[in-house]
Amino acid sequence: MALSIRGRSLLGLKDFTEAEIRLMLDTAKHYKKLKQKGELHQYQKGKSIALLFEKTSTRTRCAFEVAAYDLGINAVFLGKDDIQLGKKESIEDTAKVLGRMFDGIEFRGFKQESVDALAKYSGVPVWNGLTDTYHPTQILADFLTIEEHVGKLKGVKLVYIGDGRNNMSNSLMVGSSKMGLHYVVVAPKELWPEESLIKMCRDFCKESGGTIEVTDDIDQAVKDADVLYTDVWASMGEEDKFAERIKLLKPYKVTMDVVKATGNPDVIFMHALPSFHDLNTAMGQEMKQKFGLNDMEVTDEVFLSKHSVVFDEAENRMHTIKAVIALTI
Repeated sequence: MALSIRGRSLLGLKDFTEAEIRLMLDTAKHYKKLKQKGELHQYQKGKSIALLFEKTSTRTRCAFEVAAYDLGINAVFLGKDDIQLGKKESIEDTAKVLGRMFDGIEFRGFKQESVDALAKYSGVPVWNGLTDTYHPTQILADFLTIEEHVGKLKGVKLVYIGDGRNNMSNSLMVGSSKMGLHYVVVAPKELWPEESLIKMCRDFCKESGGTIEVTDDIDQAVKDADVLYTDVWASMGEEDKFAERIKLLKPYKVTMDVVKATGNPDVIFMHALPSFHDLNTAMGQEMKQKFGLNDMEVTDEVFLSKHSVVFDEAENRMHTIKAVIALTI
């Protein structure tokens, strides 16, 4: 019997096997080829999905809307001012209403419990477009990008530098442990991942052959890296923590010296975006005025270098999300 994930929700990659994640990646490659050739693939005309956004987004919203259009699916965007989720109506009631109208639901917001409840009560596939705990659709795009530039996933050394407790680090650890990567978190000890997550992922590694390492030694950690990855120092809703995070994370900025320390001339740099790499944003100007910074988690030199694949990564959000939608509804 052919492998299938139809009817499943994507709440986090921990719920999927290596073979099922491989199915998503291979399907994304197929759809990407069709897109590049200009071949129509509106295989799911007549379907409708709801896009619930508590948190704003550029890449997630655009990726879901374009992916849905390419598949012939009607996508209805519902922002935080358009829905009563958890305010005047419980998440359970909202889920039951939307499940009777839509074939699938995307949720981007704060609490993992919210997306879990939507999946529990809606009766249709629910996709996690980001919560404070996990960001699984981003990891699929990251892995597709790594395969395109490095040529494989198994055995790849992926070094994440920054806040080791945030949703990106959590999700990269889970994904790496499922797919057999050597995942290294480089962070100050105050920002190391939860021990329970490390234990869970090391258990996954027993099957995949991957490894998990956590350290505060950036010079040693990046040696022989295939991929350097970083993220913003404070996520949406954590703007009041910038002063604290800057103090902790300033030594963990990705600079060209860090790139050179890998010893790998072909190392790639990745970032989920948006990135504070210059002063060309209102937030960048604010950080300059408050803290005297011209950049934060990565320098402009690295962000714009030959090593950077961040825009390939951003495009791949659309292809991998399209695969997830097509495979599950």
